[in-house]
Amino acid sequence: MITAEVAVYPLKTSRASTIINNSINALENTNVEYYVNSVNTKITGSKAEIFNSLEAMFTEAESSGGEVSMVITVTNASR
Repeated sequence: MITAEVAVYPLKTSRASTIINNSINALENTNVEYYVNSVNTKITGSKAEIFNSLEAMFTEAESSGGEVSMVITVTNASR
């Protein structure tokens, strides 16, 4: 199991909240556990599941047509 903390930052848009929420909702179609807080989303799962989930989030965010930054921390350390 690994853990990732991810934050999506839509740029140059007035729809940032919607884009962020849609990217988080993309996790519903994955096999990871996730927890949303005020700063980022914490995701736990296998390495393949984590990276597939991150790709799903980014793909959903960029489908808005705007620029997107994603900040990710990945660890295999137990917390």
